[in-house]
Amino acid sequence: MNEKGRRGFLKFAGTGLMGTALALEPTAHAMAKTPATPATDATGSFNVRHFGATGDGATIDTPAINKAIDAAAEAGGGTVLFPAGNYLCYSIHLKSNVALYLSQGAVIIAADALPEGQPGGYDDPEPSQPWEKYQDYGHNHWHNSLLWGVGMHDISICGPGRIWGRGLVRSNDPKSHNPKDQRVQGVGNKSISLKNCYNVLLKDFQILQGGWFGILATGVDNLTIDGLTIDTNRDGMDIDCCRNVHISNCTVNSPWDDAIVPKSSFALGYNRATENMTISNCYVTGAYLLGSVIDGSWKRWGPNAGVSHTGRIKFGTESNGGFKNIAVSNCVFDGCQGLALESEDGALLEDMVITNITMRDIVSSPIFLRLGSRLRGPEGTQTGVLRRVKISNIVCSNSASMYGCIISGVPGHVIEDVCLSNIYIQHRGGGTREQAAIHPPEKIDGYPDPHMFGDMPSQGFYIRHVKNLEMSDIKIVAMNPDERPAFVVEDADGVDFYHIQSQEQPGVPKFVLNDVKNVSIERTKGVQNTEIDRTAHKTL
Repeated sequence: MNEKGRRGFLKFAGTGLMGTALALEPTAHAMAKTPATPATDATGSFNVRHFGATGDGATIDTPAINKAIDAAAEAGGGTVLFPAGNYLCYSIHLKSNVALYLSQGAVIIAADALPEGQPGGYDDPEPSQPWEKYQDYGHNHWHNSLLWGVGMHDISICGPGRIWGRGLVRSNDPKSHNPKDQRVQGVGNKSISLKNCYNVLLKDFQILQGGWFGILATGVDNLTIDGLTIDTNRDGMDIDCCRNVHISNCTVNSPWDDAIVPKSSFALGYNRATENMTISNCYVTGAYLLGSVIDGSWKRWGPNAGVSHTGRIKFGTESNGGFKNIAVSNCVFDGCQGLALESEDGALLEDMVITNITMRDIVSSPIFLRLGSRLRGPEGTQTGVLRRVKISNIVCSNSASMYGCIISGVPGHVIEDVCLSNIYIQHRGGGTREQAAIHPPEKIDGYPDPHMFGDMPSQGFYIRHVKNLEMSDIKIVAMNPDERPAFVVEDADGVDFYHIQSQEQPGVPKFVLNDVKNVSIERTKGVQNTEIDRTAHKTL
């Protein structure tokens, strides 16, 4: 292909989503060449420098960047190129058929909010809607972000560069008890916000200090997130009411909040499920100082740092619509909370498979399944369901012991058709007989999290309000003596235990069964094969 043909091909490729990978950095010769008009350069890219961006880290480059994006959109699409530099910005407006390419060394920096009363700064949040009360303030607004798009399609942000939310706030809820959080106008609180978009690609870049959300995607279909490194001060990515989503090869350090969070809120003004989703080959953690993952120093928090180490994969808490047809595989949890599946506001959580997960230094429950009745939603919202879930091939080491794993519905609403297999959990032990006698409160409408019940009476699994639960090849190992049973089961119908292992402790049963029926235990050392039709109380 001759030079003329090659340039034509690159220009054509840069007009759509698939052209992102082909819209490479221009050569030094092309960069030096001054075009006749401030439009595309030799590769067909819309270089932000040609539209007046300085990249000097001091000048506000937002007007120039938005001009470049507008020019690409008006041309029918294209790639907006960010050469190496520090681009200080307020709100950047994403447009359909436009890709942003962040070159190596290119950093989009969120500028500090202007003094209160001074015009300018980030775009103001959208007017409040009647349904805003059904989810946290941040979920209801998208415009007050560093980069945002509403109602767009075929957009992408790619390249090895970085987005630094330096000037973003961790919250700006006008209902907050903290006066510093109550300011709204001119303040930005999210790195990337998308609403009602489709055909979106986010690939290979970094997010440092992302604000309230590194990524908030609401009602986004055909969403691919691949190869991101997120080192942030609250949630890494919230995927809310989205369909056909693929998240892969991402690293998320979020010490104060969750890492990867599928949600299903009422933020669109109606129920919409998050469905047809895969999460694979991701590393989530809350163990490291902010910024130390991106800079490669991997500095751990000290033992008395007062950090929650949340950093997990969690489905919920906002859960009005549901979570359906989802696969999670080949992920690593490190120094954070464990896996959480939550239906709390009427969601239908169903048809989910989770496999090949390694965990270490887990600070709460390695596995937490909760069907609750908080019911934060429109009048008439009913308790949802949690059913048809398979969890397998889990290895967890050095987990905290106070909670164990928890599977709990509420009276009259059971978790059903769940299968757990090939699970190894090593915890620190130290549980007492006094803890073994605890009867956890129901907390029917409580905020769902493992700590909601307090210390638990089991060292392995606490199981309550379930139907048709299968558990096979489960091993519970205490690093120090623990005087709690491995399993406590209450209000259950149809529970099968097969090949269960836990350490022998004199006078401590492996199983405590209360108000159960149709329970079977097979191939469990220290317990004879047992079939129980019904019992009010039994220990084994």
